[in-house]
Amino acid sequence: MDIPQVRQAEPADRAAVLSTITLAFVADPVNRWYLKDADRFLTYFPKVVEAFLDHSIEAGTCYVTGSVEGAAIWLPPGVSGNDASMEAVLAEAVPPAIMADLGALFAQFENYHPHDDDCWYLPLIGVDPAHQGKGIGAALMKHKTALLDELGALAYLESSTPRNVPLYQRFGFEIMDEIPFGNGAGIVTPMLRQRRTA
Repeated sequence: MDIPQVRQAEPADRAAVLSTITLAFVADPVNRWYLKDADRFLTYFPKVVEAFLDHSIEAGTCYVTGSVEGAAIWLPPGVSGNDASMEAVLAEAVPPAIMADLGALFAQFENYHPHDDDCWYLPLIGVDPAHQGKGIGAALMKHKTALLDELGALAYLESSTPRNVPLYQRFGFEIMDEIPFGNGAGIVTPMLRQRRTA
């Protein structure tokens, strides 16, 4: 099997990254909990992605494979998502009955998220379902963790599905906790990768 090649995303890749991440998250437990209906998910989830994607591309920290079969949206230290945009999207998209629970879940993420000067954040990584099982997710993780080791930097993510936890562990991320959400809808696993040297 050919090893997927990873490159930095260009502005021209934006639409393809948006499509790939949306497809990758179509059955994601967290996002389908607060965007349960298909139409609601397809309308609003791309706007959630955009809140992170544009800042990542601008920073040069969004990575993709060849034809954007997979993408990883990283935020470097000092760069955050577009909080105002995210809040506006969620206020419009999320049913009022679960808004308080979603806010409580995000507050827990914030409690685990280190804000050290060298901490990188991975809000979104995904592979088009038609290309899963080809080592694309692993290639994206290997590429970035090698760069993290060169920097000796810290990294943080939240795994929204338990099946992805072993992949992140392979690349040095450690479980911080398990956070249940949605009255049994699932578990989110905040994970931290300690500083290393290449």
